[in-house]
Amino acid sequence: MPAIAASTSANSDAVTAARAARRPWASIAIETDIAALADIWRAFEASALVTPYQSYDWVRHFAETIGAAHDMTFRYALVHDATGTLCALLPLVVTGRSGFRFAEFIGGKHANYHMGLYAPGFAARLDAALTAQMLTEIGSAIGGLDALAFVNQPVNWQGVTNPAAQLAAGPSPSRAYKLALIAGDGDATLRRSMSSHARKKLKNKHSRFKDFGPSTLVRAATPEEITRIIDAFLSQKAERFRSMGVPDPFAEPAMRAFLERAAIACGSARPAIELYSLDLAGRSVATYVGTIQGERFSGMATSFDMASETVKTSPGELLLAELIRLKAREGVAVFDLGVGEARYKTTFCDDHDDLVDSFLPLTFKGRVFARIARTKRDLKRRIKRSPMALKLAQRASGWLRSRRSEEE
Repeated sequence: MPAIAASTSANSDAVTAARAARRPWASIAIETDIAALADIWRAFEASALVTPYQSYDWVRHFAETIGAAHDMTFRYALVHDATGTLCALLPLVVTGRSGFRFAEFIGGKHANYHMGLYAPGFAARLDAALTAQMLTEIGSAIGGLDALAFVNQPVNWQGVTNPAAQLAAGPSPSRAYKLALIAGDGDATLRRSMSSHARKKLKNKHSRFKDFGPSTLVRAATPEEITRIIDAFLSQKAERFRSMGVPDPFAEPAMRAFLERAAIACGSARPAIELYSLDLAGRSVATYVGTIQGERFSGMATSFDMASETVKTSPGELLLAELIRLKAREGVAVFDLGVGEARYKTTFCDDHDDLVDSFLPLTFKGRVFARIARTKRDLKRRIKRSPMALKLAQRASGWLRSRRSEEE
């Protein structure tokens, strides 16, 4: 028995040594102060694989407004190689729910894409086994976690495999829709991405819209414009959700604070989010909220004035078409409309990003959590694939929420 034990121990040591030799990182540090990471983070995102929702300014504004309002616990994992060079940065929030404690990417439903920041060469070296090892070490460094839960992750980003997507439990319930922009020519982009029937309908809507008078596309640049467009956006959203009979996720004061702070440019840097309005006689009939990183513009939310006489001309779609033209002129390469199914997304977009969900257990409880999470996501995906089931689920959800409100 001692000989067998010694042999087993030697094999285990050999496996550990082999893994250590393969891994392209040397250390992992967990930070809690995002302000102290400003210079490091901004310098890294300039060359890293990063979605607009993991840029420093987007995360910082979210953390200081919505995060602070909900007393969220943030942890920032920094992965370095043997030379001390930053290779990856994962902005995480620690969540406790139903007796489980897990970490997920910051932003929740307000972020369409959930992914870490990776140096491209580093990401290319991570296979599924190394990724699992790195994430397990990050979980251990944070401490007290049962699992890591990464949802709505792009499978690829800028042509490079997203490391954590290799651990996917399965596809996300929804995909994300996008279109590549033809530099300097938004009209050519729309001719390529939209069907001739859809373009004809859009042209007819635009002709009817012009009958109401001259309109203007406004990008919020001054404090007054930011306040006015946020007022319009929140009012339009409130009316929309009221008509649907469901709670308004934009109603909390922290959401207004997030939009206000993130829409203000800091020095020479552009703002973390951009606010747009389609104005008719000085009144907003549609709004659009987006965020930009590198050559990609990502739509966060859109709204329209349900009480406006222009509603039958689909002002939200007209605003989107104008934005596509604007971003093509500005040299943006990719315009995405975010996660989730909607008719207007498939009308305008001729491409999509496949998204996956990963649940990495770190404890026995974590294995239970991962099993439950996978089952819930599979059920949600099936419901979204069935129009009838989706309608019934929405009605049931609205009824349950109204019952809770009455009881409160």
